[in-house]
Amino acid sequence: MKNFIIAGIVGGIVNFLLGWLFYGMLFKDFFPQDEETMKLELIFSGCLVYGLFMSYIFTKWAGITQATTGAKAGAIIGFFYSLSVNLFMIAEPKFGISYETMVIDVAISVVSAAIIGAVIAIVNGKIK
Repeated sequence: MKNFIIAGIVGGIVNFLLGWLFYGMLFKDFFPQDEETMKLELIFSGCLVYGLFMSYIFTKWAGITQATTGAKAGAIIGFFYSLSVNLFMIAEPKFGISYETMVIDVAISVVSAAIIGAVIAIVNGKIK
């Protein structure tokens, strides 16, 4: 249980920081944000849930403790999760995303999830 909680929290924090880097800095033209209405506490909570989700899979089901295995598993989880969410979003015109934006978001999610997965695996391997 300790591995799941600690690795999940660390993964969630890494997810939040990567989101700031990718969506807030590097790709902000593709993902414009209204900073006045943005609810950072909900974004952070979502990042924690995602970290805990991945940590649960790694610690309870797969026993992933190596960075390379964590990165691969994270990339796969990130791909399917992001593709699913983006297909729902593109199906609803009010979200206003294009296919180009969808592809960029899926790519960002795969890279982010690979990094998050590697970090969770490392933390999981270090905790006894």
